[in-house]
Amino acid sequence: MKTLDQPRHGWTTVLRRQPARIVEGQPQGGYTNAFEIICCDCGDHPGLDYSEVSPGLQRIRGPCPIADGVAAYEKHVKLHPQQGGATGRGRWPMLGDRR
Repeated sequence: MKTLDQPRHGWTTVLRRQPARIVEGQPQGGYTNAFEIICCDCGDHPGLDYSEVSPGLQRIRGPCPIADGVAAYEKHVKLHPQQGGATGRGRWPMLGDRR
């Protein structure tokens, strides 16, 4: 069973459209035109706003335009080979905003 402290659907790394802000773990105010990498393997959590994570996680997140985000995502998932496979078990290739 997954709890709210665990990634949803078993994913650990995702490229997502950056929310304008996150309040109580939920996106609020729409989305920006930038994308960010959320990597739970590195200690990040999708329910935290960019301003709430460490400078190290901010460097991983970005934000960046979609093309740069795809390249950064592909490079980043290779840092966690223990997950296996080309994109890694438990990883979604990419996620945009899911309105």
